[in-house]
Amino acid sequence: MTDLDRTPDDEMPTTARAELIEHSRTGMGAAALQRAIADHLRYSIGRPAAALRPEHYYRALALAVRDRMQDRRVASTQVSLDLGRKVTCYLSAEFLMGPQLGNNLLNLRMERAARAALSAMGQNYDEVLACEEEPGLGNGGLGRLAACYLDSLATLERPAIGYGIRYEFGIFDQEIHDGWQVEQTDNWLDSGNPWEIAKPDVNYLVKWGGYVDHYNDDSGRDRARWVPGLMLKGVAYDTPIQGYGVNTCNVLTLWSARAVKSFALEAFNTGDYYKAVEDEVTSETVTKVLYPNDEPEAGKRLRLLQQHFFVSCSLQHVLHIMDDLADVSVRELPQRFVLQLNDTHPSIGVAELMRLLVDERQLDWDEAWQITVATFAYTNHTLLPEALETWPLELFGESLPRHLEIIYEINRRFLDEVRINFLGDADRVRRMSLIGEDGAKFVRMAHLATVGSHAVNGVAALHTELLKDSVLKDFYEMWPERFSNKTNGVTPRRFLALANPGLRELLDRTIGEGWLTDLGRLRGLEQFVDDSSFREQWRDIKRNNKARLAAFVRSAAGVELNPEWIFDIQVKRIHEYKRQHLNVLHIIALYYRLKQNPGLSIPPRAFIFGGKAAPGYFLAKRIIKLINAVAETINADPQVNKFLKVAFIPNFNVQNAHLIYPAANVSEQISTAGKEASGTGNMKFMINGALTVGTLDGANVEIREEAGPENFFLFGLSVEEVEALKASGYRPADYIDGNDELGAVLDLIAGGMFSHGDPEVFRPLVDDLRHHDSFLVCADFAAYVECQERVSAAWQDRDAWTKMSILNTARSGKFSSDRAIAEYCEDIWKVWPLTVKI
Repeated sequence: MTDLDRTPDDEMPTTARAELIEHSRTGMGAAALQRAIADHLRYSIGRPAAALRPEHYYRALALAVRDRMQDRRVASTQVSLDLGRKVTCYLSAEFLMGPQLGNNLLNLRMERAARAALSAMGQNYDEVLACEEEPGLGNGGLGRLAACYLDSLATLERPAIGYGIRYEFGIFDQEIHDGWQVEQTDNWLDSGNPWEIAKPDVNYLVKWGGYVDHYNDDSGRDRARWVPGLMLKGVAYDTPIQGYGVNTCNVLTLWSARAVKSFALEAFNTGDYYKAVEDEVTSETVTKVLYPNDEPEAGKRLRLLQQHFFVSCSLQHVLHIMDDLADVSVRELPQRFVLQLNDTHPSIGVAELMRLLVDERQLDWDEAWQITVATFAYTNHTLLPEALETWPLELFGESLPRHLEIIYEINRRFLDEVRINFLGDADRVRRMSLIGEDGAKFVRMAHLATVGSHAVNGVAALHTELLKDSVLKDFYEMWPERFSNKTNGVTPRRFLALANPGLRELLDRTIGEGWLTDLGRLRGLEQFVDDSSFREQWRDIKRNNKARLAAFVRSAAGVELNPEWIFDIQVKRIHEYKRQHLNVLHIIALYYRLKQNPGLSIPPRAFIFGGKAAPGYFLAKRIIKLINAVAETINADPQVNKFLKVAFIPNFNVQNAHLIYPAANVSEQISTAGKEASGTGNMKFMINGALTVGTLDGANVEIREEAGPENFFLFGLSVEEVEALKASGYRPADYIDGNDELGAVLDLIAGGMFSHGDPEVFRPLVDDLRHHDSFLVCADFAAYVECQERVSAAWQDRDAWTKMSILNTARSGKFSSDRAIAEYCEDIWKVWPLTVKI
């Protein structure tokens, strides 16, 4: 080669040339990613260099990362179709995805490349990531669990599709004004969503209302034709879901409602401008907001429409894949797909699939029912009666007339089976009916899901046993083989690696990187628990995490916290059964002691709360006000605030959870025994080394078993004791009269101590505790206070506390969502790994 033949590339080192030839759409190196960002800044965002801000770099980087995921997404789909592998379809009304850029970079193992690319462009990695708006697609544990499961399905290389609703507005953004929760619109799509890909050609018609026309077909068989009063169109939006360290990239498909004819030109031309867009406005309302207020009938109707809409679109899409992409008979549906119902919200799918098979595919009823049961599986997430959805019969019949006919037929055949199995037990027939008749008639959706599924599971060992003993006892006695337990889990990628980078680095150095996909390897930490140097590193990481959270609390809540104090944290949906008010009563008891005895000294503790109350939940909103009122009083009192501080973090979400879980010393999991199905926040705290204060409720039971009783602060009544106390006629006054401190605390609240002398503000809350106390706050108060004294005593021995913290993390492996998903895949879904090659 002469000098004239030589190009500048030839003078580069081999590694540099390899980097240079990487495609800007698919290359994984920093140089290729930098070119991709520059391309998207120019061609996708269209901003001149002088006008670029961090949010533009965020969007460009997100699009560049999505390109790489989409490359894997297409390959994953094609491999699944080519090999005819079974696919999990996870139907959920919520997917609380959280910020996606950091998680996707982690799963693609491109964090270093992204840092280098942004640095070369003069941008700060963390500042760019902070520009992301959190998707408003969920509210709490149900949606976050669904997101964890999608992450694990992809990481375990199991083909999967998540199906849900593309809510234009989330449940609400929470602000705190004068201590009260104020709901603001969560307009999360205001700046667009770079992760989703609109698929306008993937759309389905959804029927609503109207009537059913019965006729005989050419063979003389009775057939039904549903004539709707309203037709909607569902349009798909796909978000790729990347697995960690693998090429598998699954998809979350969300449905957005559109009018079938979005603009009436004739009405517009005649001057009726409102009429011209009326259908579009009415239709798009369906996917406008997560969880509309369902107290009025209009809200109930909209909730039912939302559920039917997304389930109908999803099932039609699955059948489309069968017909047009896989080219297989619908009779093979159970061999190609499993449809998992995430709680009762999608359970209308049982009737909808029957309609699609019987009415539109002309299958015989028995064959269609066999396919339906073999395809569906159902996860129950609650024992609370109000959360087991029921629909008034009249409302249901007006909205879904054909589905009501189908449910009546399912019920008729099912109850005949019950009568055969339990001869002469008329009361059991009444209890198991899909139609409840206690007063007004209503459709029982949990019953429909149970009857129409081949598998039913609870989400913690205790919850499943209670499910079999109470809510679904009759069904368990009829079909014990259908029931199993699948204890929930959380993804260690987001809630340890991403949220706690300091601990991640220590774990990588100490036990190797394999723990990220095999959380059981954390057991390797046990051999370092007596290493003083390791314990000091552990404490330093926790202290840094607490300093990080303290800075956030200062900016978000205006409260100064000392990272050397105990950080005692309770963050979750505000609900009476979760008993945030029990926590507050203890704080007031400490305040009372310090005021009564100025010479008293206690280990300093910061009590940190977060969580949203449903807009119509009167007492839950009073609890938020009480937390903030107590914070205002204590934080301003120099006699007390050297020992106690209280802070309420507004708008608890996945983004600020990244700061909260790693900073906790104490995790408050204090629900009334028998009320929490599982919990997943308890697991996120545990894997980050927090010590649990908890009752024997939900997954707390298994957390205590794994961590060891000596590394868990247990208090309170057991499920059996709760039931016995209620059966004997629980009187909270007996506990108040027998505990002077509890009486004094309630008197302080009732007397206006925390409401500027106004006794009316908290009267409803105090009256409820004194006269009803459905969740046994007063009964558990003394045990809770005593338990907290054990916490304070344990904190005094920092080395012993650190050992307990290390052991909680070391023994948290069971609570990985990878373990949970592997159990679902092997025991229920029969969905096996499928390696994707690029």
